[in-house]
Amino acid sequence: MEYEFKITSSNGSIHKINLSKNLAIYGMVSLATFILLFGASFAYAAYSFFTIQNQRSEIEELKSVNALQQEQILNVAKKASSLEKRSSELKSVENELRVLSGIATPAEEAEHSESKDKKDENQGEGGAFGSELEHLNAFLDAKEKNFAFHEEQLTDLRGKIQDKLPHLGAFKMASYNGGVPFTGPAVAIPSIWPSSGVVTSPYGYRWGGTDFHPGIDIADDLGTPIVATADGVVDYAGWNAYGYGNMVDIVHDSGIVTRYAHAMQVVVTPGQRVRAGQLIAYMGSTGFSTGPHVHYEVRIGGQAVNPSAYLH
Repeated sequence: MEYEFKITSSNGSIHKINLSKNLAIYGMVSLATFILLFGASFAYAAYSFFTIQNQRSEIEELKSVNALQQEQILNVAKKASSLEKRSSELKSVENELRVLSGIATPAEEAEHSESKDKKDENQGEGGAFGSELEHLNAFLDAKEKNFAFHEEQLTDLRGKIQDKLPHLGAFKMASYNGGVPFTGPAVAIPSIWPSSGVVTSPYGYRWGGTDFHPGIDIADDLGTPIVATADGVVDYAGWNAYGYGNMVDIVHDSGIVTRYAHAMQVVVTPGQRVRAGQLIAYMGSTGFSTGPHVHYEVRIGGQAVNPSAYLH
């Protein structure tokens, strides 16, 4: 069986095409297959296009969320750093108050500090992005507890200082006699203040532990009298080229040596015997100094010790 197809050309002529049944069926099947494949390809292309667009949108959204999280982590890290700095400053103030008042650091505070340091070391481990915020939150919680602990310690310290205040020469300077030598029994051990004024820098480490201060700085007006703190012999009186400026060293009858630095003027000479309370210099700002004060040291066996034990 054959099928006849007539095709009319543009000039009106008619062309006849005879196809067998099998060939006609094959042609129709091929056409249907082509249409089906074309439609499927078009649908897949459209699906892929919209899927890619959706994925791009999700990626951009994730980038935005990630940037926001990074900014939040950075802000928390800055706050944590600020808390760490404030904590160090608070601890430094507490240590200075303890030095000035002669109140020792409690053993439980040392244990607390050691435990905190170990905890901070453990928090430093890891490093996965997902755990950064958890570490920062844990750090802030630890700092909050640390602040509460130091607040309790400072409150306790304030009470102890108030109890000792009437007896602390560091605050009342009651033993300073204005440069008039004592006329009573000999004083072999330093026991009075070298001048009036305010302690601006205590003995020990300062500036975050980067510098060791071998004495105390007492600041007052330029020209304030500086006196010997015990009976003894002037070992050195004059200029020191290593930062002390005009300086006086006195060897006391007990073997203890005291040093008085940054003077405006020295009024004693080497070999001169002096008594406790006797004028030896006037306060100045010579050498490595930023303002009028006396740098006072107590030395035993050539080593500087804390002068607070010799101030009454």
